[in-house]
Amino acid sequence: MAGIPTFATPPGFLGLGRHDRDAEFVVAGIPLDIGTTNRGGARGGPAAIRQASRMLVDGAHPRGWVDPAALSLSDAGDFAIALGDIAGSLALIEAQAASVGGQLLALGGEHGITLALLRALAKRTGRKLALVHFDAHVDTWPDNFGQRYGHGSVFFHAIEEGLIEPRRTIQIGIRSPVQRAVWDWTVGRGVTILDAEAVHEAGAAATARRIAEVVGDAPAYLSFDVDALDPAFAPGTGTPEIGGLASWQAQAILRRLGGIGFLGMDVVEVAPAYDVAEITALAAATVVWEYLALLGARG
Repeated sequence: MAGIPTFATPPGFLGLGRHDRDAEFVVAGIPLDIGTTNRGGARGGPAAIRQASRMLVDGAHPRGWVDPAALSLSDAGDFAIALGDIAGSLALIEAQAASVGGQLLALGGEHGITLALLRALAKRTGRKLALVHFDAHVDTWPDNFGQRYGHGSVFFHAIEEGLIEPRRTIQIGIRSPVQRAVWDWTVGRGVTILDAEAVHEAGAAATARRIAEVVGDAPAYLSFDVDALDPAFAPGTGTPEIGGLASWQAQAILRRLGGIGFLGMDVVEVAPAYDVAEITALAAATVVWEYLALLGARG
């Protein structure tokens, strides 16, 4: 990218010219948002995240000096979905995720896409996954306002289907209203919840240590809902909740997770119609960039 102005970065995540599904790391957009419960618009998230990622192409990561764009990395475009059909879309997403040769880094879209991605990855690994989940919401409601699938029920189904190991699952930044029965079910299954206030009080280093303790040496998945961030840092999302993490806190935590055996990730719920000056999209793009730098530093 030397000599190319940032604003002239080619389309695609980090301006990538590679588009196959056989790279070590494969970025794919999943523009699904028909399972949202408040403001729609996350279908525009993949395009907005790609556009904002142009800010991350003009140098290496300042820790470890890894240039994520120089890794074995491709942007395979957007997955197909079944218009208006959540269950059909999940089946399509799962099949397309299974066709990716390397690690899949998914740009959402709503959080419901994670269920399909976990189904594909659990089948590939043949075991339950640990989960590192940044969010304002527990997303363990048993249904989505009477619908079986949606962005608020993804981890209820993931636990019930045996895709993730609840005692190796940790949720960071939780703070939304929630029914006591849903909270008790989640904690009762063994999930660890670090609410936003606990993160603020403990700090990034202690939070990262707690995440590592819960996950242990299990194969893990990272799911980052951008509403884990406070609306001051991420207004462009469908279900904002005050009191969330600052961008720097999330970044600092992620940078300390190098010992975790991640096998894939997603960043979801970017709704660009509600964004201001691309700050939400840039935060989401930076989460993916940080993840790539983290794994790239392992060599």
